Amino acid sequence: MGGALPPVYTVENTGADCAAPPLPAFSALTSVASLPDPFLMTSGTRIASRSDWRCRRAEIAAQIQNYETGTKPAPPTNETATFSGGMLSVTVTASNGKSITLTTTINTPSGPGPFPAVIGMDTGGTGALPSSIFTSRGIATMTFTSSQLTPQSPARGQGAIFALYPDQTAGSMILWAWGVSRIIDGLEMTAAQNEIDLSHVAVTGCSYAGKMALYAGAFDERIALTIPEESGGGGEAAWRVSATMTGTEDLEHAQGTAWYSSNLMQFKNADAPKLPFDQHELVAMVAPRAILTIGNPDIDYLASESGYVSMKAATEVYKALGIPDRIGFSQVGGHAHCAFPTSQTDDVGAFVDKFLLGKASADTTIAKSPYTTDLTPWIAFSTPQLQ
Repeated sequence: MGGALPPVYTVENTGADCAAPPLPAFSALTSVASLPDPFLMTSGTRIASRSDWRCRRAEIAAQIQNYETGTKPAPPTNETATFSGGMLSVTVTASNGKSITLTTTINTPSGPGPFPAVIGMDTGGTGALPSSIFTSRGIATMTFTSSQLTPQSPARGQGAIFALYPDQTAGSMILWAWGVSRIIDGLEMTAAQNEIDLSHVAVTGCSYAGKMALYAGAFDERIALTIPEESGGGGEAAWRVSATMTGTEDLEHAQGTAWYSSNLMQFKNADAPKLPFDQHELVAMVAPRAILTIGNPDIDYLASESGYVSMKAATEVYKALGIPDRIGFSQVGGHAHCAFPTSQTDDVGAFVDKFLLGKASADTTIAKSPYTTDLTPWIAFSTPQLQ
């Protein structure tokens, strides 16, 4: 039977030893109109305990990597890190002798550590979120610079990372997630110097960087809190739902860059039901760790209604695991893209207080959205009571 699930883990992937699921060719995939059942193993049985989630999550991860993102390279066996003058430097050397170095400046509060930390994707240490949400709470900040691996809008196979891992089918999102994991490795290797509390690390970002934060949090279980902002299609928005809408970042409008695997380009909107997963399961991969998604329903392209449906489906996983307070969503309009409104400050603050600062009394029951979408066509699965 399963026991209480921890809020974070000390390893990147707890399911590394789980059996690989079957991954049929595109031509052999069957259509499922509703969102796939996140509790259904590929063997055809549904998980019965909380401990079963570990390998079910690993199946979802394998499906996403095969059909959507490409493979996240394995943790390196040759990796070094230094920390000096606030600068963390991590160097990875591959088996072909090629190496890459990732750097970030860590801004720590005054006083004694260790400090919780947030890694902002590409912008200012806290993504598009106000830095004061974190700095006022004594939380360290640092930036993950994606261009150290591949450009923001790469041609396929473009960027320094491909000298180490020349898999041309891999998309940048999963490679950026690999890079965030290497920054966390560096924090671990220099823990005696950097004053970071490794059990309380968050990631955040907005727009394409919101997607980046979501993939990083989904694929590294050492991240305690994931806060994707306005991540749209390829983020929390379900491909199946977006395919029924117009003007959204759907399967036919999200493939103009090499952010995703070339395998995803097989799927057009009419093929969305053939995906053996959907983005609610990417969100659910964060479980049992905490996630808060930030949405902007004013921008059609972001497919916020699709994101709402996806988040409602992912919430069922958290309910089944007995941790509904670890997932939330806040969709508020009235502002430009990535212009975070002050009305959402308390939502983010509550998740930061509970999952970075350990304040158990913080109220993270947050489910704000203007949508009243009929979920019946999308959420056809039942929610088990996992023990």
